[in-house]
Amino acid sequence: MKFYWGPHTCAIGIHILLEEIGRPYESVKMDVAGGATQQEPFKLINPKGKVPTLVGDDGTVMTEYGAIATWLARTNPDKGLIPADPQAERQGMEVMDYAIGTLHLQGFGRIFKTENYEPQDTLHQTFKLGQKSVKEQGREIIDQALAILDRQMADRAYVAGDAFTIGDTALFYAERWAPQQNIPLPPNLAAHFERMAARPAVARVRQIWGEV
Repeated sequence: MKFYWGPHTCAIGIHILLEEIGRPYESVKMDVAGGATQQEPFKLINPKGKVPTLVGDDGTVMTEYGAIATWLARTNPDKGLIPADPQAERQGMEVMDYAIGTLHLQGFGRIFKTENYEPQDTLHQTFKLGQKSVKEQGREIIDQALAILDRQMADRAYVAGDAFTIGDTALFYAERWAPQQNIPLPPNLAAHFERMAARPAVARVRQIWGEV
């Protein structure tokens, strides 16, 4: 397998899964901020121009966080990365989808890529008139999402219960952005973050990414 990633991105969660699984893979670091994912040769591999991207041993190109995570879990069933219990699976998937779709894309997206959420007319784009309000809206979404997730994690060590699953990697990648933006994590999420950080696979990946 060949895994494409870039610093500061959500791809760290897939990297963690690869380390947890322990199968051989090649790691390819991309200069996402410098636009490498928007240029050839990467755009020939993934026309969407984003990471994470995983290329299987048979050449199949896999994109989208949830799809890659689920594929890794299904093709490595001995690792128990998707709960056997349907209720636990639903709980974990619910947290994963909310962390990706709301906390990441709607909340942190407005802070990291503010210009994408501004009105697209020439005046706004030239003078950045709406950036302050966009970032404020992003912070409101983040605070609300963190509060909701914190309540959901009140009686759980991991997102689906007592065991680590794919959903934990999605929550973790978004949790790690909060302190980087001086946003405090509520207590249950802070405990989850520390629990994840203590896992050997997570520690190895964070070392590779230069985040420790």
